Amino acid sequence: MSEPAKPAASAAIAPRPSVLSLNINSKSALYAGYMPHLKNGGIFIPTSRNYSIGDEVFMLLSLMDDPAKLPIAGTVVWITPAGAQNSKAQGIGVHFNADESGVEARRKIEGLLGGVMQSSRPTHTL
Repeated sequence: MSEPAKPAASAAIAPRPSVLSLNINSKSALYAGYMPHLKNGGIFIPTSRNYSIGDEVFMLLSLMDDPAKLPIAGTVVWITPAGAQNSKAQGIGVHFNADESGVEARRKIEGLLGGVMQSSRPTHTL
């Protein structure tokens, strides 16, 4: 007696990007997390979840008193592991995609930060 035929393997489906929510309620927190040195801008997201460089993520970003959440897609480009040097917070740096949501997020963040962006205060990244 033969075994029933097994279904053919379907094409690999890429995992859906994980969704992160980040609420930034002060200009100093925004300065510490923003990554202006990335081409499209980016942000540091404190998280204990495991990610790899190149992982796609989707975030809902709340900036200070703005009730609207910015939906932004991006790619993990930076990982700060638990127990990092200089007591840096554990988390990931996400490079905004070059789409409308990424451009809008960068414009809003840089508008809020204004002249503070030239500061030499330490950040979560560089």
